[in-house]
Amino acid sequence: MRKSTRLRQILAAGKTVVKPGAYDALSAMILEKAGFQVIGLSGFALSFALLGKPDVGLTTMSEVVRASKYISSAVQIPLIADADTGFGNAINTMRTTEEFIMSGAAAIHIEDQEFPKRCGHTTGKTVVSRDEMVGKIRAAVKVRDELDKDFVIIARSDVRGVSGGSVDALIDRLKACVDAGADMVFPEALVSVEELERIVEEVKAPIHYNRSGGGLSPLIPLTQLQEMGVIMASDAVSTMRAAGTAMWHYAKGMLEGDMDFSAKFLEELKAGPLGDMKAMQSFVGGPQIREFEKEFLPAEELKKYENTTGLF
Repeated sequence: MRKSTRLRQILAAGKTVVKPGAYDALSAMILEKAGFQVIGLSGFALSFALLGKPDVGLTTMSEVVRASKYISSAVQIPLIADADTGFGNAINTMRTTEEFIMSGAAAIHIEDQEFPKRCGHTTGKTVVSRDEMVGKIRAAVKVRDELDKDFVIIARSDVRGVSGGSVDALIDRLKACVDAGADMVFPEALVSVEELERIVEEVKAPIHYNRSGGGLSPLIPLTQLQEMGVIMASDAVSTMRAAGTAMWHYAKGMLEGDMDFSAKFLEELKAGPLGDMKAMQSFVGGPQIREFEKEFLPAEELKKYENTTGLF
């Protein structure tokens, strides 16, 4: 079954789906094995992790598609990728959609910011015209229908937070994107529960809500989102922040406490899925590689394992 088909099955169940953010293959695997049904590839997190730069439109389409391919290849659950502005006009958006479909992603979201775009929770955003955004969605839908009818197109609008923007303008754009064929809408950077309630009431389409901690939007509990009828709740960057914070604490502790700190820290990790070197190897499929070697390599090559030292 295609992952896009699986995603549509998950959405059709009618329960609010939590979409945590991944930024590389390992983070995606951890989220999958923790039990999540879907994951997202956040442009914000990828820019931080890949470039060490803020989310201001510096990553290229090729870089994001490559990350999508690595992540999609590492997990069985559907990936929803951040396609930013489509990386150009409607014609560029067609190629972008095609590339993400071929990368193995199950969905993309496309936004209406002008290039270079920036994180939706920062100041200084500008948006393209309503007609230009609708054209991008129509272009993406055309490619979807030709290559994978189950591929999910999510229309994101940032017009609420631009100079002169409003919830009225946001609703108008989201409705127009639905009419253009979008499967889901993503109202970015809402500032109250009431704004979300109004969108759910007036936009007759599945709603994607971004509740990443530390942003503009309220952290609405899953039970409340379910009652409101929101289909997807995104937490795009908390996983990266958690990983970065853990690394920071380890780095500071190692610098100050040397091996005494390291030994204590590693002992505390043993109960987890990456508890020691052998567990780490198993987590990413090391034993399976050994089995493949036994099945496919010449017997002479397997002699390399005789009389050698190693943990696995």
